[in-house]
Amino acid sequence: MHYHLIGICGTAMASLAGMLQARGHQVTGSDENVYPPMCTMLDSLGIQIMPGYEGEHLTPAPDCIVVGNAIPRGNPEVEETLNRKLLYRSLPEVIKEEFIRGRRSLVVAGTHGKTTTTSLAAWVIDQAGLNPSFLVGGVVQNFSASFRVTESNYFIIEGDEYDTAYFDKGPKFMHYLPEVAIVNNIEFDHADIYENLDAVKLAFRRLMNLVPGNGKLIVGWDSQPVRDVVASFGAKLFSQLETFGTAGDARWQARDIDYAEGRTRFTVFRDGAKWAEFQMPLIGEFNVRNCLAVIVAAEAWGVERKTIAEALATFRSVRRRCEVRGEVKGITVIDDFAHHPTAVRETLAALRLKYKDRRLVAVFEPRSRTSCHATFQETYVDAFSPADYVIVSRVYDAQRAAEMGGVLDITKLIDDIAAQDKPAFAITDVDEIVRSLTPELRSGDVVAIMSNGAFGGIHEKLLAALHSPA
Repeated sequence: MHYHLIGICGTAMASLAGMLQARGHQVTGSDENVYPPMCTMLDSLGIQIMPGYEGEHLTPAPDCIVVGNAIPRGNPEVEETLNRKLLYRSLPEVIKEEFIRGRRSLVVAGTHGKTTTTSLAAWVIDQAGLNPSFLVGGVVQNFSASFRVTESNYFIIEGDEYDTAYFDKGPKFMHYLPEVAIVNNIEFDHADIYENLDAVKLAFRRLMNLVPGNGKLIVGWDSQPVRDVVASFGAKLFSQLETFGTAGDARWQARDIDYAEGRTRFTVFRDGAKWAEFQMPLIGEFNVRNCLAVIVAAEAWGVERKTIAEALATFRSVRRRCEVRGEVKGITVIDDFAHHPTAVRETLAALRLKYKDRRLVAVFEPRSRTSCHATFQETYVDAFSPADYVIVSRVYDAQRAAEMGGVLDITKLIDDIAAQDKPAFAITDVDEIVRSLTPELRSGDVVAIMSNGAFGGIHEKLLAALHSPA
């Protein structure tokens, strides 16, 4: 078939393009924002990218047009598709029919930890010899890729709760036919499409309701909203249900968590009995929970404990998850995707654990629609408490946040953080952040740069400034 992808340079769309090509299909696409790294990947695959959006791009007519979730009505190619009554689908629909239907699907969902948990699952199941296909919302360093297509009967995918397309406002994960579903946690997020926490919980309830009777629903029992959603089913899910956590009454528990010499060690108990000991190079209790979810899923698919342990010990994480981008003059620069206040807090707490005696500098860009919104004004104050020095950039899309009902007040946020008796600054421009921060840094400092976007190339600019003799 000939697939044409509108918005092909989006992270997920570019991965889908590569997957479709691996299946032997002809793939073309269009986008108005053509820049690395996705355009570089597509170019290396020989996939044609048409600049801009033009109705002429659909002549001759493709067999199927895939409409990215950021593509609205009014887009010239969307309007051409509708006017000519061409076949069109969303990205999740194509993934479902091309790659998942008829296979054994593991869907990893939750407000936090999806990408890391999916990557862990792909690596563990791969090391068990099951050769899974996978699609992850980040680059898995063990594979140096965000996707893989195999002839295996196993498929592992990150299940996003964000909406699907302009013509399908339901969550993407509703299309992924889970045999096994992991729900790590549930919090209020995506204020642009969910009105409140109850709306988010309803979306996850619908996902849970897709798990078949011979499948497994693996849920994070440390999250009260997850418990609430499970309780709403009554006894209906008990045969499929597996609970995991670090305390309380979860069936699977991680205990004796210890971080030393760059590794986290923990012991897993099932039904109160010791099951196995594990270690991993990741840091933070949240990553222990991510690993625990994968352990339960791997056990459900028959993977031996020894294999699970060996895979976790050799996992190399995901790009942009506490990724060290460089070290200059004893100053470590770290890149992290954190944007929700819980993710910011957990990331900084994990770095504080790893770099115990070093000054921790947090540089944050409120870029996601959640982080731009006033909903989390007070929550962000606590999120930065593990840091010693804080810089917050401008709100990336203040107009959009205003349309959603309120904009994060950076001035107030900085005042509230400074009231914790630590240096805190609001600096709008990336180059000014680099100019202001560079002379303040000293050997031993750890700089955690957090954004779900490119943040104006700040990582490279800061490293270059630190290298400069001036």
